[in-house]
Amino acid sequence: MEIKEIPFQVFDLENMAAEEHPGVTGKAFWKTVSRGNVRIRIVDYTPGYLADHWCEKGHAVFVLKGEFESELRDGRKFTLKPGMCYLVADNTDAHRSHTKEGVKLLIVD
Repeated sequence: MEIKEIPFQVFDLENMAAEEHPGVTGKAFWKTVSRGNVRIRIVDYTPGYLADHWCEKGHAVFVLKGEFESELRDGRKFTLKPGMCYLVADNTDAHRSHTKEGVKLLIVD
């Protein structure tokens, strides 16, 4: 990721209004700041959430609270817990998220 033409800025993601995004099951709530070519999100998945699509976008994903599974289209599955993260580039490993108990993530893409 190359961050371009964005001056120093401070944001309070925790106190922003959340956008609701339904999954196959459960819901995702996004608090998002987009500047230039960068998007930063705090994302909460409700218990039982399963993403409704295979994502091809690159991300840096950090688990703040809870636990979730990132499944790759090729069948590999990775369980991430607080303090863990993953990186994936655009158009490489299609992935989707699932959580049994709910999770809170910081996502930069």
